[in-house]
Amino acid sequence: MASVKLLGDEELCPQARAVFDDIRATRKNDFVNNFWRALAHDPVQLERVWSQVKQVMGQGALDPLTKELIYVAVSIANNCEYCIGSHTAAARAKGMSNSQYHELLAVIALASQTNRLATALRVPLDERFDNPPEG
Repeated sequence: MASVKLLGDEELCPQARAVFDDIRATRKNDFVNNFWRALAHDPVQLERVWSQVKQVMGQGALDPLTKELIYVAVSIANNCEYCIGSHTAAARAKGMSNSQYHELLAVIALASQTNRLATALRVPLDERFDNPPEG
């Protein structure tokens, strides 16, 4: 159950309505998901987070599917059920196959296991891995 009411379009202040209009225009559809509807109570934060999403998840050195796969992995690590669901759907919309999804889950599971082992064993980082590339 949400800790705040999910605001309908008719309940938005003008600033939140402008962000929703931008979400719809940017995504080229009328759907505004529950995350944004919950954030709409704080239009300043809504606008800030939407701006970050557009910047980070937009065009860049990483392709859109890779960004969604990373988002799914971090969401699983952080146990965010909402983000797991919404970004898995976004990854599928960007072309993720069932095989890719299952391979992603295998990588996440492996990384979780080896992270815990390295942490528990307090394994020091190899010197050769601690030298950043120049330039």
